[in-house]
Order: sequence, then C-alpha cells, then structure tokens
Amino acid sequence: MRNSIAAYVLLASVITGVTAAAAADECPPGALGVSRTIAVDASEHTRVGSMQYSESLPLNDHEVVLTFDDGPLPPYTTRILETLASECVKATFFMVGRMVRGYPSLVRRVYNEGHTVANHSQTHPFTFNKMPVDQAAQEIEEGNASLRSALGDPKAISPFFRIPGLLRQNSVEQYLAAHDYMTWSVDFLADDWTHINNKEVARRAISRIEARGKGILLLHDIQPATALALPEILHELKVRGFKIVHVVPATPDRPKTVTEPEQWVARRSPEQQVWPRTLVVGAESPLPVLAAPSPENFGIEHFGEPVTKVALAQTFERHVGRERETPLPPVTQWPREASFPVPADATALPIPSALNFKYSRPFRLGKPERSKVGNHKAGSSPAAGTKDPNATGSTASPSGSGPRPPRAVGHQLTVIRPPLALWPVWR
Repeated sequence: MRNSIAAYVLLASVITGVTAAAAADECPPGALGVSRTIAVDASEHTRVGSMQYSESLPLNDHEVVLTFDDGPLPPYTTRILETLASECVKATFFMVGRMVRGYPSLVRRVYNEGHTVANHSQTHPFTFNKMPVDQAAQEIEEGNASLRSALGDPKAISPFFRIPGLLRQNSVEQYLAAHDYMTWSVDFLADDWTHINNKEVARRAISRIEARGKGILLLHDIQPATALALPEILHELKVRGFKIVHVVPATPDRPKTVTEPEQWVARRSPEQQVWPRTLVVGAESPLPVLAAPSPENFGIEHFGEPVTKVALAQTFERHVGRERETPLPPVTQWPREASFPVPADATALPIPSALNFKYSRPFRLGKPERSKVGNHKAGSSPAAGTKDPNATGSTASPSGSGPRPPRAVGHQLTVIRPPLALWPVWR
C-alpha cells in the first residue's frame, strides 16, 4: 500500500514538472517575453549598477533587467513566479542563505523555471559597509554553501552577488573581485521595502524606468505589495515598448555576449555614440545658442579704430556746457609746470612746512607729553635730579626752573632760519 502511494506521488510530481516545463516553453499570445539573453564574464566586469558604480549592464534603450532580493518566501515568491511565467519573463533572484535553508524546494523551482539564482549573503546583515573582510567573506561563502546544498550543483549558482542594503565598502568589493564574483548594484529602485502600497510601487518603478530609459530594476519577492504590483509593472512595460533582458553567466558551453566597451559605461553623455560610429565629413558646426558678447557690453564706444575710447574711463578734458555758454579754457593735463622764486643768496632749498601737507595740526611721534605741574601735591616739589616717569626721555630740571621744551619729533624739525612757505598752500 505504501509503495503504491509513493508511486502515485512520484507520478504526480513528474506530470506536474512536465506540465510546468511545457507551460514555460509555450508562451501565451501577446506575452511580454524575453527579448534576448546576454552572457557576461564576471572577471571582466566586476561591478555593475549606475547607482554606485561607473559601469552597468550593456543594455540597449528600452531594455530592463528584473531582479528580486531577500527571498525565497512563500506565498509571495510563489505568486511572483506565477506572474513571471504568465508573461514568459525571466529574472535574477538574489537569495539569502537562511531563507534558502528554510525553503529549498522553492529555490529549486526558481532554478528549474529558468531564472538566474544568485547569492545575497547568509543572514543579510546591514553592516557590510563596516564589518571586517573576514566576517564579510564568511557571510558570502556561507550563503553560497546554502545555495549549493539546495541545488546540489555548484554550476547552477551564478557568480553574481549583491551586497545587503547596498552598503558597500572597497575591501569587500576587492574580495568579491578576487574570488570571481560580479558585484551587482542597481540602476533604479521601486522602494517596495518601505511598506508602500502596490499602486505606489508600480508607479515609482515605471516612472523611474521611463526617466532613465534602461537598466536594472530592484524589487523584493518577500513583500506582498511587490507580488501585487508585478502584473501592473509588466503590463506597463509592455504598453510602453520596453523589453526584458535575461542575464546569465558565461560558461565554456555558453560564451559571453560580444559587446563594445562603450556599452558598459553607466553615465554616457548624449553625444557619445556607441559602435558603429559614423564620421560626418563636410558638415558645418552649428552656431552657438547664445550670441557672442558685443564690445558695447563692456562700454567700448568704437571698436577697430587706432584709438579705442572706453565710456567707463572718460578723460576730464571733455566738458559739456549749456547752450550760449562761454566755453571754458582748455585745462593743461598733469603734470602742470610751476615756477617758484628762490632767493639768490639761498644755499639750500627751503624745508617744507607742515602746512604744505595739509595737516590740520602737526603731530608728534611717541607718547603724548603730560603736564608735570599737576602730578604733585600742593607745597611739594620733586627732588632735584629725579627722573619723571611721565617725561618723554627728558630729565626733570632743578626746582625753580621751568620744564625743558620737548624734543622735536615728526615734522617739527628745527632749521637755521624760519622756513619759507614757498610752496603753494592749498585751501
């Protein structure tokens, strides 16, 4: 009896597998489908995704790669697989090791239905950006071991890895590249992990795909909103003319897809053309959009004459007078000649006075002079020969005599005879 039951169960599983394979091979009419499959060499391009890296997948315009993270988790992963199968679409699933240990049959179903299985660490820690390399390597290798135990074939696992939370650091990426892993980032997000509803997930996904035109879309197959939004996302992609591209690793039996280096550049300028390049000969360069500045913008009245006059630096010889007004005599330009009479018996030039420099009053260098009379009390006199601390370098005179005149400083220089104010005094 037990043998009969086991035989029926085995027969049912075989029939189910054959039916699923037939359904996968036969796409319904009008399905989105996969436009092409590209095989990539992980050792040549170790980091892809324009959100964090300078390279992305070699996609054409209006081509999208679907990726799902953090699974598998029924019933959401199961519903996502059914939706993908209904449109004959293939995707890449980055799986967490502990989820793989919990649902190994669902991992095998993902692989058997033709999707790409990739590693997403063992426990999905959010510390990949600061953990030591040894700890990150343990997470990577344990996740890979979980996938091997579920699939039973190391070749069934792609050498693709996505860092949990996209929390990258150089040392971890160097470890992945040294062990022939291709680190995947993304080109656009749908924010489905933020617990928004399925309508908002679909809206954000489509709007960002439309804005960029092509790239890698990140979704999560453990979110119920994602499972509900996926049919609308695929429908909108089909209506808007987008194509789905399936990415697989290159193997000896499946050589890599031939691409040009320019196709991997993530942020290519609009003028940069991908091969084949077209050389245009004899075409005139277009005129600049903005007009070149005119000399009038800089205040130049005339341009090209021997003498260029600038309106911002006019000379003083120009005088605009009123009508019927007598014109002023011409003003001699600087320097003006002036003759000053000098006495015949003068043996030296006179020293200029302070008034020639338009000082309001002569100034003195050093500390100001203080009065010595008010520094002592009434009836007392300073001792003869004592030095007054308030004096500017002079000693006190004996009692009964007046204070010495201050030493001449600054422009108060003494001369043999009084200075002659021969220079003109400006008032």
